[in-house]
Amino acid sequence: MAVERGLTRRLGRELLLQAVYISLAVLVGVFVAARLMENVLIEQALQGEADYYWHRELAIPGGPLPDTKNMTGYREGFGVGVPADLANLADGFHRIADPRETLTLVTTRNNQRLFLVFEVEQVSNLVTMFGVIPLAFALIVIYLSTYSAYRVSRRAVSPLVLLAKQVQQLDPAEPDAELFRADPAIKTDEEIRVLYDALQDLVNRVLKFAERERRFTRDTSHELRTPLTVIKMAADRLLRDGDLDQEKVEVLQRIKNSVKDMEELTTAFLLLARESGQGLAEGWVCVNDIVSAELDRARMINPDSEITLRVEEQCRLMVPAPEKVVESVVGNLLRNALAYTDAGQVSVQILPRMVIIEDTGPGMEPSEVEQVFQPFFRNQRQRGGFGVGLTIVKRLTDRFGWPIEIQSEPAKGTRIQLEFPDARSE
Repeated sequence: MAVERGLTRRLGRELLLQAVYISLAVLVGVFVAARLMENVLIEQALQGEADYYWHRELAIPGGPLPDTKNMTGYREGFGVGVPADLANLADGFHRIADPRETLTLVTTRNNQRLFLVFEVEQVSNLVTMFGVIPLAFALIVIYLSTYSAYRVSRRAVSPLVLLAKQVQQLDPAEPDAELFRADPAIKTDEEIRVLYDALQDLVNRVLKFAERERRFTRDTSHELRTPLTVIKMAADRLLRDGDLDQEKVEVLQRIKNSVKDMEELTTAFLLLARESGQGLAEGWVCVNDIVSAELDRARMINPDSEITLRVEEQCRLMVPAPEKVVESVVGNLLRNALAYTDAGQVSVQILPRMVIIEDTGPGMEPSEVEQVFQPFFRNQRQRGGFGVGLTIVKRLTDRFGWPIEIQSEPAKGTRIQLEFPDARSE
C-alpha cells in the first residue's frame, strides 16, 4: 500500500541518514583525535627525554645517549656521531618520511647539539589499531540503536498505517461504520483512540445524512409530482371538451407543456441533489433550440414588452449534458436578463463553445457582482423571486465544469459569458 510504503520508508530513510551522519562524525572525530594525540604524545615524550638527558649530563657528564627500540640519540663527538642527513637540521621538531617515517627533535645546550630520532610508524600503527577498536564499537552501538529506534517507531506508526488502509477501503457511497472497530490491542495510544472514535462517529453521521437524503428526495419527488399530475389531468379533461375555442386550447396546451417541463426539471434537480448524479440522461443538446424556446416563452408571457430580443447565431452549439440541466442554466440566465430590463435590448450571441447574454438593464455594483451567486442574495433592484436562480446556475455550472463570468456596470447593463469546453459547433 502506498501509505505504508511512504510512511515506513520515509521513517527508515531518515533514521538511516541520521545513522550515516553520526557515523561519519564519529569516524572523522576518532581519526582526527588519534592523529592529534599521536603528534602531541610523541612530541611531549621526545621533549621529556631531551630535558632528562641534559639534566643528567649536567650532573654526570659523558653519560650514554638515549637508545631504545623506537628512539635513537645522536650527539656530536659521542658514539657514531651525527648522521649527515641530520647534521644541518635546526633546533625543533622535524618529520622525515624517507626512507622511513621518523620524528626528530634537535636541542642545543652549551653549544652541544642533541638529536633524538623517533620511529613514528610503529606508534602510528598502534594508535590506529586502538582508534579503530573504539570506532567499531561506537558504530555498532549506533547501528543497533538506529535499528532499535526503527523497530520502535514502526510499531508506533503501525496503527496509523492500519487506519490509512481502512480509510482507503472506505466506500463513500456505502460507508461501513464497522470498518473502524479496530483491535483493542492496536488502540493503545490516546491519540489513536481519538482518531478511531472520531472516524467511526463521522461515518455514522454520514450514514444518517445519506439516509435522510434518500428519504428527502423520495418524499419530495412524490409531493411535487402529485400537484403536477393533478394539473396535467385537469388540462387533459378540459382539452377533451369540444366547445373550447382555439385560443383556450392553445392556453391549455401551454399549461400541459409547462407541467411536463416542471416534471422533468423536478427529476433533474432531485437527481442533482444526490452525490452520484446517476439517472440523468445525457445527450447532445442544442443550445440554439433552448434559447429560441425560452425567448418564445418570454414573448408569449409579455407580448407588449418594449424589450428588443436579438439572437446572433454563428453556429449550432451542441453540448453533451442532460437537456434539463442546460435548459435550467440558460433559461435562468435569460429570465434574469429579461426581468431586470424594462426597455432596451437583450441580446444572445451563440459562438463556438460559448454563449454570451447581454442586457441594457440597471447593472450592478462590483460588490453586488461578487455576491450575485450567494444563496438568497437580493440587491436593491431585486424583482420577485427568492434570490436562488443564479445560485442554482452556479451550482450546475460548477458540477459540469462550465466556466461562467459576469461583468456589470451601474446604468449600463450586464454581460454574462458561459463557456462549454466540451461542446461542438455545427
